[in-house]
Amino acid sequence: MSNLATVGAIYEAFGKGDVPAILATMADDVEWEAWADNSAVKAGVPWLVPRRGPAEVAKFFEAVGQMEIVDFQVLNMMEGGNQVAVEFILEAKLPAWGGGYYRDEEMHLWTFNDAGKVVRLRHYTDTAKHIAAYQG
Repeated sequence: MSNLATVGAIYEAFGKGDVPAILATMADDVEWEAWADNSAVKAGVPWLVPRRGPAEVAKFFEAVGQMEIVDFQVLNMMEGGNQVAVEFILEAKLPAWGGGYYRDEEMHLWTFNDAGKVVRLRHYTDTAKHIAAYQG
């Protein structure tokens, strides 16, 4: 399966709530949201916390599972080398965190190893929107 097809399958599994299928695409040492200096992490936004390994990535999905996803649209997927970039719209209500809300156009950058497993996900987003929504 190509990296682009794998990412497509990840979003399809996300839409079905099939977290085990998503985790099966992860390398044992996957780095999820690993940033040296991220304002959302400093503010404690639980779904943007850096994680390492599939067990930690599962905790990301636990946090996202507390959101009410109002809209999620993949706009475009682009592949180059060992990376896939995905442009998408996400609109969510956050009842578990004081009832915040946000809508944003965002990017995911997926990086793959030679075995076709995800070794890194970086989420490019307006962190100010996430922080404000998290703080209610």
